[in-house]
Amino acid sequence: MFSLTRFDRYLAKLIIVPLVSSLVIAAMLLVLDRMLRLFDFVMNEGGPVDVVWRMLGNLLPEYLALGIPIGVLMGILMAFRSLATSSELDALRAVGISYGRLLRVPLLFACVFAVINFGIVGFMQPVSRYAYENLRYELRSGALGASIKVGEFANLGKGMTLRVEQSLDGGADLRGLFVRADGKEGQSLAVTATRGTFLSTDDPDVILLRLSDGTLIHSPGGGQVPRVLSFEQHDLPVTLPAMTSFRKRGEGNMERTLPELGATILDKSATPEAQRDASATFHRRLVQCLVMFILPFLGLALGVPPKRSTSALGVFVSLIALITFHKLTEYGERMGSLGRVDPVLAQWVPFLGFIALSLWLYRTQAFVPGGQPLGLLERWFSKLTGAFSSLAARLLRRNTWRDDALSAG
Repeated sequence: MFSLTRFDRYLAKLIIVPLVSSLVIAAMLLVLDRMLRLFDFVMNEGGPVDVVWRMLGNLLPEYLALGIPIGVLMGILMAFRSLATSSELDALRAVGISYGRLLRVPLLFACVFAVINFGIVGFMQPVSRYAYENLRYELRSGALGASIKVGEFANLGKGMTLRVEQSLDGGADLRGLFVRADGKEGQSLAVTATRGTFLSTDDPDVILLRLSDGTLIHSPGGGQVPRVLSFEQHDLPVTLPAMTSFRKRGEGNMERTLPELGATILDKSATPEAQRDASATFHRRLVQCLVMFILPFLGLALGVPPKRSTSALGVFVSLIALITFHKLTEYGERMGSLGRVDPVLAQWVPFLGFIALSLWLYRTQAFVPGGQPLGLLERWFSKLTGAFSSLAARLLRRNTWRDDALSAG
């Protein structure tokens, strides 16, 4: 065990603030698009609004699987960028502190968050995904208590239809009601009422619709004359439809924990397709956890800008590299599940490529005299932007000449 020095604590403070900020921002951005779609889905199904937050809470572990690496990478990168731009890094190097020593605290952060990420992707994410699907099922089936849509016909149990002109107090006070109930042997009941409300009963499968100030028309069927009744208050029992229980967890690899995936891979009675599918997901989750240990090297290499440079190119390049790696493993998981590529190679080849890139950038920064990975990237970027600027200027001049020629003609 090693003790943290005063500098280690200072570096930890520099890391933790951008780490937490980046993690929160990344999670919010990832959740925002899904939140809008969930609001639309819940409104269309007529469910309560608060279920949106419950569904988003169950999706959060899935988004943290990418949000945590982004936060750790940004925290380390911004800490070393702050040290470099304030010349503190030069002072530390001048007194003999190596880059390997500077990585002690970032590697400690990587270990802690690798364990957290392992718990999320290995155990929490499958369970929360199942809970999310359960909420979707209950919302579709009406088990969450679908709200009555104003101006539309809604089915209440078997053979009963309700239409409401106005809803107040969150559905507790209904105005302008029309109810039709069809019974056996052609019997039917049509009711109009000024006001109404739903009441609970001792039977959990039956609710009571209490109507006030209305008219009831009962048709016995068989050609008999309908009976008309005016009332001040009338109670209609509503039998709720039977709710089937949701399926058990484990349908699809997204709902299986790492031990369950490993058991499927080792199960000799499982089909080759099931083993291949489980292997693709199992190795991707391992790679998602192990990549945390590479982020300190990438963050240091891309966090130190060249002298007299304040370019934020390192932030952009690091995010592109991490997100590209994440998408490659995601695509590899799908291709491995389909059997188009080996599920192990589909994960570990991009992972080894990411390791090679990160360690090469770190070696250039730490051990090559005068090595500046960002300086090389900035020169390439300036050449690329210069080429685009020249092309844009050439096209602009060509369009100008064309316009002048047309106006002269």
